[in-house]
Amino acid sequence: MLNPRLAHRYAKALLDIAIEKGQLEQVFADVQWLQAVCKSNSDFVSLLRSPIIKADKKQKIVEAVAKSNIGEIMQGFIRLLIIKGREAHLPEMLTEFVLLYKKHNDINTVTLTTAVPVSDAIKNSIIAQVKKAAGVEKVELEEKVNPDIIGGFVLEMGDKMVDASIAYDLREVAKQFKNNDFIFNVR
Repeated sequence: MLNPRLAHRYAKALLDIAIEKGQLEQVFADVQWLQAVCKSNSDFVSLLRSPIIKADKKQKIVEAVAKSNIGEIMQGFIRLLIIKGREAHLPEMLTEFVLLYKKHNDINTVTLTTAVPVSDAIKNSIIAQVKKAAGVEKVELEEKVNPDIIGGFVLEMGDKMVDASIAYDLREVAKQFKNNDFIFNVR
């Protein structure tokens, strides 16, 4: 069902029209609202993807749900998707739009994975260190909690990763024991 090229094309078109009309922040807010609706309500996504429900019925339902919460550009965009029969791909288009928006505004997303939630002071310290080390101005921190890393942290930005977790260290020690020739030859 996923079509990344289609999602990118439509998201890029939405970004371009939002920039042209000077309403990029409004459209971004609309996209975030619609993403929240899609994530919290699987029936809404099922409605969009249903081949049984007619386009005019989908249009009426979407307008009833979103009319007072989104702007004209986003309403027109959704109407266009329904007319073209592309409404099933709306969640992917929204995700792609957020990526394009961040790229347009030079916002770098950093993912911090820890075994337990960390305090705001630690988050701010990490953001400051990332800004300094990477030479970037805008950093958005996404926090994930994964007890499997035992302790420490994993920090990811783009294609770079720093794995300072206890689980990583334990795996490295296990590799050293497997490659120890002395232990292998004694057996």
